[in-house]
Amino acid sequence: MGDTQSKGQYDPNDTTLKFVRRKDDITLDDDPDIPRVEMSCGHAASQETLTAWCQHLLDQGQYKFYCPAILHDTVECGAEWPYLEVRKLAVLSDAEQAHFEEKMALMAAAEYCEFKSCPSCGSFAEREDLANLCVKCPLCTAVNKKIYQFCWQCEREWKGATAQSIRCSEDCINPDVDKLAKCDNMRLSSVKDVECPSIRACPTCGLLLEHNGCACKNLMCKRCKVEFCFVCLKLTSICVPNSGYYDVCSVAERQTEIPVWKR
Repeated sequence: MGDTQSKGQYDPNDTTLKFVRRKDDITLDDDPDIPRVEMSCGHAASQETLTAWCQHLLDQGQYKFYCPAILHDTVECGAEWPYLEVRKLAVLSDAEQAHFEEKMALMAAAEYCEFKSCPSCGSFAEREDLANLCVKCPLCTAVNKKIYQFCWQCEREWKGATAQSIRCSEDCINPDVDKLAKCDNMRLSSVKDVECPSIRACPTCGLLLEHNGCACKNLMCKRCKVEFCFVCLKLTSICVPNSGYYDVCSVAERQTEIPVWKR
């Protein structure tokens, strides 16, 4: 994650910080020698805990930071921490700030723009037409002085004669669709041991998600923040009124297409 040796320490004279002498609400550590501050949501954490948790969220594809402290049973706090708060209370070093901000920028751009890395030069190219798999790389086109195109789906140089909506060639495969086709089945122990594919594409934005097999059958997509049933793939607002959080509903077939997010 970068050099953390230059990581600073809390300034005990900083009146904007609320120091607390209670256990860490995230790790539950109660070492009295570790300084902790109270976050905007009211929960306490040390700078090391904040850094580790927010790094974990980044590794999971999240660029927004949420409090994981348990309120009751298995219900999480879920309050969002502004990045400026995280940066200050985690006392991020310069290297950590650069790392965090680079990953956050890339993930935010991926959420609001359609872009992928060019297989030839590695630069990012945007797909303006969501129905067209053929994408031109501006950098390769400018450098080589001839149009360079690649396939949005298989991420190889475009071989098709014309733009096609399904594939660029006979062996063009969407890697996400391939994962959906080949993933194992799993059982949700808390939902009467019902069996379904272990990977699902979010029905709203298409992000691939996995269920841990415990708790209820619903997941909150970490990208579009829409909650849906992992079993029937219907929105929670549609599934739950009819079958509840833990009862078996209809098991949706293994997905063969990735939904396109209509923002």
